Amino acid sequence: MASILSLNNITKSYGKIQALKGVSFDVPQGSVFGILGPNGSGKTTLLGVVMDVLKPNGGNFRWFGEEPSDKQRRKIGTLLETPNFYHYLSGERNLQIAAAIKQKPPEDVDRVVKLVRLYERRQSKFQTYSLGMKQRLAIASCLLGNPSVLVFDEPTNGLDPSGIAEIRELIIELSKEGKTIILASHLLAEVEKVCTHVSILQQGTLIASGSVHSVLSNEEWLELGSANPENLRTLLNQFPGIKKTEESGDYLLVFFESSPDASALNQFCFEHGVVLSHLQLRKKSLEAEFIALTHNVSS
Repeated sequence: MASILSLNNITKSYGKIQALKGVSFDVPQGSVFGILGPNGSGKTTLLGVVMDVLKPNGGNFRWFGEEPSDKQRRKIGTLLETPNFYHYLSGERNLQIAAAIKQKPPEDVDRVVKLVRLYERRQSKFQTYSLGMKQRLAIASCLLGNPSVLVFDEPTNGLDPSGIAEIRELIIELSKEGKTIILASHLLAEVEKVCTHVSILQQGTLIASGSVHSVLSNEEWLELGSANPENLRTLLNQFPGIKKTEESGDYLLVFFESSPDASALNQFCFEHGVVLSHLQLRKKSLEAEFIALTHNVSS
């Protein structure tokens, strides 16, 4: 899959503070790519660098396989901070002004307000919009000119659950249209729900990057109990696909190369004379995985 954005060893410092420490990753075309990390991890700085708002101290990046240029940036819709809309003007009039500033066709306004589901409220003053509607109008402004790539910094920041859901659904719809979306967020749950790929930053260091499934894996294991734990442990050496076993109190934890089949293991044990008194599927949450990843760097 072609890369829309490639970063190579990006560094950025503010005096003695290293905001980015040799960050490298690729953003696949058509992906929803989350840059995930706690506040202060370097997410906003990284977006500032790739949008040429900030100059890196080292490293380089390429958009669409080429050196950054004004021509390339015109293919990118960005939302790095809240746009300065006029509160006393309608949403439609604000977008008309934005289109004129960006030198985009004025007739594009109708298209983008429909995309963000604000068409019925396009004549309403901006000051009457909810926070979610204001954020959708900001995204509509990014969509003027139909860019192939969208870059959002914390697009759900400050929104209530309803507003977060609105933006989440909009991002999913835009992705289905084939757009590549890059978004920074500190909200693990939102990245899990909308992103196909993720890079995790902690204190300016890239600690993991890849598909959401591979980076934030929901590891599963079986928790087993038996009146004959030694026989059980010996028998498990004959069962295929087991990666490792660990003791945990009265139970034996069994980890597999792939998703465990509790029914097959239970039948195997019974057929070989070991009756299980306890069989429980356990799963490591994404939150626990994220905390473990970031803790390993900060500790």
